[in-house]
Amino acid sequence: MNAFYEHHRDSIRFGYRCFDRILLNGLIQPFQQPERVVGFFATYRHLYPVSRDVLRGAAEQFQRWVTENAGKWNAPIVEAPKGRRDEFVDPYFKGAKPDQIVVILKAREPARIMTAIGDKKLNRWHLQIADRWIVEYNLYINDQRWGRIFVRMCPYLPFSARVCLNQHHWLANRMREEGIDFQQCSNAFLRCGRPERLQELADALTAEDLSSCGQKWLTRFTPFLTERERQQAGCRHRLFEFCDNLIFRRRAALDKLGERLLDANPNHRPAEQDHRHLRSQGHQTVPR
Repeated sequence: MNAFYEHHRDSIRFGYRCFDRILLNGLIQPFQQPERVVGFFATYRHLYPVSRDVLRGAAEQFQRWVTENAGKWNAPIVEAPKGRRDEFVDPYFKGAKPDQIVVILKAREPARIMTAIGDKKLNRWHLQIADRWIVEYNLYINDQRWGRIFVRMCPYLPFSARVCLNQHHWLANRMREEGIDFQQCSNAFLRCGRPERLQELADALTAEDLSSCGQKWLTRFTPFLTERERQQAGCRHRLFEFCDNLIFRRRAALDKLGERLLDANPNHRPAEQDHRHLRSQGHQTVPR
C-alpha cells in the first residue's frame, strides 16, 4: 500500500487513480524530412521547387480557413491572456453544445517549422527544419465524449499539433451517463456517490478512446490535406502524465501537510497568490 496513504488514511474520505492531463503530440510523418516535403509537392501539387512563397501560402491558407470558419462556429478568435488560460476560457464553455468549438486563442509560441533557404531570382531552394516563434492557434472544444479539450495547431508545415485531454472531464461525462452523483473541482472529484464505480470507469479508458478523439480533430483542423493525400500521411501521438488522487475529510490536514512540504522545499515555495489558489481548490498535488 502507498506509504503516504497509509500514514494519512484516517483523514482521507476516498481515493481513486486516473490520468489527469493527457498530451497527444501529432506529427505528420512525411513532413518531418525536407526531401519528403519536396516529393509531396512534386507528386500531389505539381510544384517544384518548394519556395518560401509556397510554404507561406500553405500557412496563409490555414489562417484564412480558421478566420472564415470561426464565424460559422460562433467561436471568437482572441489573443491569449497572460494569466491562466483555463480560467480565461471558462465563460465560453457555458451552455456549449457537444463537439462545439467555443473559442480560439492566438499566441506567439515556439515551434519547429519548415523553412526555405535559397535565391528567389534563380528560383533555387532547399528546405530545412528550424525553430521559430510563430503565431499558433489553440482551439478550445467541448468534445462529445471528452468534454473540455483543446487542440493547438501550428499553421506552418509540418503542421505539428498538440491535443490536450483530461480524463477527469471524460470521467465526469461517464458518471453523468450512469446517473452517479459527484462534485468536480478543477482536476479532482471532491465527492462521489460510488467511488468504486469511479475507479472502474477510470480503469476502462483505452488507447482507442484517446486516438479516436485526437484523430477526429486533427483531421478536421488540417484543411491543407485532401482525402487522397491523407492516405499518404499519418499522425503519431505520445501520451504524458498520470495522477494519484486522495480526497481528505478535512482541509486542515492538507493545509498542514502543504506547509510542511513548502518548509522542506523553500526554493519551490510559490508566490502568496499562487499558494492561496492551491488552498482554494480543496485539493493539492503532492510531489512523490
